[in-house]
This record gives sequence, structure tokens and C-alpha cells, in this order.
Amino acid sequence: MSGKLLNTTRFTLSPLGDSAVVVTFGNEIQYDIHQKIKILMELLENEPFVGLVECVPAYTNLTVYYDPLVVFNEQKYRDKEEISPYEVVCSNIKKKLQQMKTNKKMTHRTISIPVCYGGEYGPDLEYVARYNHLTTDEVIRIHSSGEYLVYMIGFAPGFPFLGGLSEKIATPRRSSPRTAIPAGAVGIAGMQTGVYPISTPGGWQLIGQTPQKLFLPNENPPSLLQAGDIVKFYPISDEEYKEMKEEIR
Repeated sequence: MSGKLLNTTRFTLSPLGDSAVVVTFGNEIQYDIHQKIKILMELLENEPFVGLVECVPAYTNLTVYYDPLVVFNEQKYRDKEEISPYEVVCSNIKKKLQQMKTNKKMTHRTISIPVCYGGEYGPDLEYVARYNHLTTDEVIRIHSSGEYLVYMIGFAPGFPFLGGLSEKIATPRRSSPRTAIPAGAVGIAGMQTGVYPISTPGGWQLIGQTPQKLFLPNENPPSLLQAGDIVKFYPISDEEYKEMKEEIR
């Protein structure tokens, strides 16, 4: 692979138990950090070292899971040395970090998600509007006109943490979380927005709901969205919501 090396001088490697290494590139939610995480993950998955289990991306780091027994036995077989699996995995990760180039073009899937805003579907829409000194229509317009990057999937199966929310509608979490939030609920928490894929407790401000299923347990992968996807929301009416919900069923 030719091209200019990415600036990966700012990274740390740390153990997570005895079967994972966390590669951290910073402490802020930034696109260039996301880019490094994605490129490193692709390098590891395309040319996996013996014993690699999986890579899990987050906002600022990549967790590399491995089978310590497989790594140990492979290293002992190859080099006749007893080096700890953690050291072996860190060495493999560092080699991949040295291969990271800026000519690696990032590609993003774009997925459009319908949302019925307000009313019973978005009980916190009016609060978000009042908090930001806007009308509910303005909140809907701003939220549905944005493009959101999926930085990570977590908290619940298929739950996307989306970056790119406008500061104009950023709103703190609820002081008292709800004990149950319906699947498909679209919420705001600080500078993030996201969609609850299953019914679960949560403290995000709910502004709408989508009939689209995000958690697909019978599919591979079981999540509609993946880290690196671009999400666009578009408003639908109550009638359209019910029609789509019926079609999906």
C-alpha cells in the first residue's frame, strides 16, 4: 500500500483483562480518530493474526479481542520463546499501525430512517424545543436535515451512537430515566442522537419514533447499522408510521 503514513503517534495500548487490548487514539469525538479506528480495524480483519477473535470500535478506541491460549501456542511454535500473549498481540497491532496510510479512502453507507416526530411518539419534543428556544417544527427541521455518523454500536443490541447533532438542538439527558422506552424511539442526549433498537430503560430525550427495525437477530450482522455508516432521518406522518409498521410486520 503506497501513500503518506497517517499520524498515529498519539496512541496508547492497554490490557482489558487477559484477552483484549484497547488501542486508544485520543479522548475526543473526532472524525480523524474515527478514521484511524476504522482503518486499523480493517487492516486487522483483512489480515488477522493467529488468535484474533474480533475488533470492537468505539468513539476513541478499538478493542482487539484475542484467544490468549491460541496466541501463546502459536508464538511458542514459531519462535520457541515464551512471550506473553499480550506482548505478542501488542506487537501485531503496532505493525498494523505502521502500515496505516492516508490514501485509504473511507467509504460510508448512507441509510435513511423514517421518523414520526412528537406526540405519543416523541413525548420530549416540546421540552427540547423549549430548552433551545425553538419551535417544535424547528427542532424537527434541524434534526431531519442533518447527516449523522455512526461512531459505535453499544449499550443495547443495535443501538447506534450518532455524532453530528446540531448544537441548536443539543439537550441534556433527563434527570430521571424512564424505566421502559419502546423500540424505535429516537432520542437526544447532549450532542448525541440515537435510536433505541429494543425496549429498554433509558434517559435520553425522546423526540420521535421510527417503524424501522434496527436489531435484526436473525440476520448477519444482527444490527442494521454499523460503525462508519451515515444516517439521515426524514419526517413521516402518524398514518405513514402505522402503514410502515404494518408492512414491516
